[in-house]
Amino acid sequence: MVGTAPTSFMVAAWVIAAMLVPEPSLARPSVGEETLSRTTVDTALHRIRITRIASHLEHPWSVAFLPGGDILVTERPGRLRIIRNGVLDPVPIAGVPEVHHHLDGGLLDLALHPQFASNQLVYFTYSRAGSQGATVALARGRFDGTALHDVRDIFVADAWSTTDVQYGSRIAFGRDGTLFMSVGERNQRDRAQMLTDHAGTIIRIRDDGSVPDDNPFVGLADARPEIYSYGHRNVQGLAVHPYTGTLWANEHGPQGGDEVNLVMAGKNYGWPRVSLGREYDGAPVSDAWDLPSMERPLLFWSPSIGISGMTFYTGRRLGGWTGDLFVGGLASRNLQRTMLVDTASYGHEALLGEFHARIRDVREGPDELLYVVTDEDDGEILRLEPDDDSGDSESVVDAPA
Repeated sequence: MVGTAPTSFMVAAWVIAAMLVPEPSLARPSVGEETLSRTTVDTALHRIRITRIASHLEHPWSVAFLPGGDILVTERPGRLRIIRNGVLDPVPIAGVPEVHHHLDGGLLDLALHPQFASNQLVYFTYSRAGSQGATVALARGRFDGTALHDVRDIFVADAWSTTDVQYGSRIAFGRDGTLFMSVGERNQRDRAQMLTDHAGTIIRIRDDGSVPDDNPFVGLADARPEIYSYGHRNVQGLAVHPYTGTLWANEHGPQGGDEVNLVMAGKNYGWPRVSLGREYDGAPVSDAWDLPSMERPLLFWSPSIGISGMTFYTGRRLGGWTGDLFVGGLASRNLQRTMLVDTASYGHEALLGEFHARIRDVREGPDELLYVVTDEDDGEILRLEPDDDSGDSESVVDAPA
């Protein structure tokens, strides 16, 4: 059955639990104030001061905040960098394995173990070469403040291809300590509907790479036990909802059809049998907007924004943004804010268009501010904070027609 074409924003029929945001740590990432440059931009609710805290990075991809304020940064060519005591260390961190850097491939996402303060474990994804081309791998190592030690791959996706595109490769820890990782379909779209390899899936593993017993396809013939969901094209953002603990993912459509999905165990998210996008020649990807066996997106964008890293804002320093969803835009070269209330998305706002930069990632820091990664030859890490003169304005934003 073919469903009705959706409006510009689709919403899921579920309720975001009304819970208070836990009191966060206010440890401020260290920034060398004398080296910073600043500008301001006006948004619907705030005047925001944009502070450049690091520049001259080559295609940075992700950041992670260390206890004490230092910041780890991945660069796609294969370097792990650190902003230490407010200054970008010119010497990369040792211990990163050899990275296959070509087109979309390289050193990609980054996350700290939830118990990093006691175990010093850092997790990262990268493209790894082999006899069948390249795939995406998840590695972990212990960071002693200077170098990575005991580095090993704990998961290597069976998503080998010579295409060097659409690796996916975001990672996120769930509330139960398991780890989710996206694997792109490598521009070989039919693989996303197959369970016999990992292309076009989100996988779920324990922090040591072993498979949880309650994964949906454990024990099934012709299915990989690591798979948690499938039918994905190229997931570029993963975030665990701060109130409900549910997993949200965003993924690139082709021409149009960028999506945000609520990810559930064992579900099929449709690509390429169901798509809201079009081929690059303008033809529909699929005749179906909706099929009963496949999940609808919560939100979609058409035209595409080139959707990328994603986070929910949980802090209080950017008042009025608490609970909102922020996603990067590569093609649109801006940061998208989506306003969520209960079951509805009632509007969105494009931010940072003045920078004309590809936004690869957005994260909330321990200081309750947003940090943005620009994916350029001369990439930057930007911090968004309320301008001293912005006050507590609560301007009304109308819902879209």
